[in-house]
Amino acid sequence: MNKTNVVKLAAATAVFALTGCQNLKPLQEDIAGLKTQVSTLSADLAAHKADRTDANAAAKASADAAAASQAASAAQNTANQALSAAQAAQAAADAVNEKVDRMFKRSVSK
Repeated sequence: MNKTNVVKLAAATAVFALTGCQNLKPLQEDIAGLKTQVSTLSADLAAHKADRTDANAAAKASADAAAASQAASAAQNTANQALSAAQAAQAAADAVNEKVDRMFKRSVSK
């Protein structure tokens, strides 16, 4: 912070010292041009930072989508395994019920 103040003070001193030596109109035009360039460069830098932030957000969203896809795939595999186990248990229960029905029919027919 102090360096910038010293530089500004030195620049102001130089301008005042040169005031008697030459016309300041060209210097003022150059300073105005430099201010315009600085303004343009600042806007370009801000746009670049925003683009980089957008690119980072897009990359994160892509990574999150890939992770969500993997989680969904794992959940689907678990659901398929649970369905298979439930179907096997149902088949076993149906077989037991059929055996009980046959045994009941035999005992009734005797």
